[in-house]
Amino acid sequence: MVPAIATVVSVVFRMLADIVVLLHLGFILFVSLGSLVLWRWPRLAWVHVPALLYAIAILTVGFTCPLTPLEKWLRRRGDGVAYEGGFVDRYVEDVVYPDERTAALRALAAVAVVVGYVLLVTRSRSARSSEHETLEGA
Repeated sequence: MVPAIATVVSVVFRMLADIVVLLHLGFILFVSLGSLVLWRWPRLAWVHVPALLYAIAILTVGFTCPLTPLEKWLRRRGDGVAYEGGFVDRYVEDVVYPDERTAALRALAAVAVVVGYVLLVTRSRSARSSEHETLEGA
C-alpha cells in the first residue's frame, strides 16, 4: 500500500475507535443518569429500560460489551496497539476516579437510577390523580 494511503487508513481507523469510545461513554452516562433524563422526556423509557437491563447483565454476568472488542479491533487496525482489559478499566477506573471508589460509584449510579424512576412514577401517578379529579369535577 502507498505510504500516504496507509497513513490515511490508519488515521481513519483511529478516529473510528475514538468514536466508539465516545459512544461507549455516552451509553454508560445514559444508563447511569437516564432515569433523571426521563423526567423531561418520559418516552425515552422505552430506550432506557432495555439499556439498563443490558448494563445490569454485563455487570452481573460479567460478559464483555461488544463495543470494547470493536474499539480494540479498530485500534489494532489503526496503529497496531490495543489495550489490555476492559473499557472501564482503561478509561474510567484510575482515570476519572480512583479504583477503590468503583463500588461506591456503581452504588451511586444505582441510586440515581432508582430515585429517577421512583420520582417518575410518583409524578406520573400524581398527574393521573389530578386528571382523574378534573374529570370527576366536570
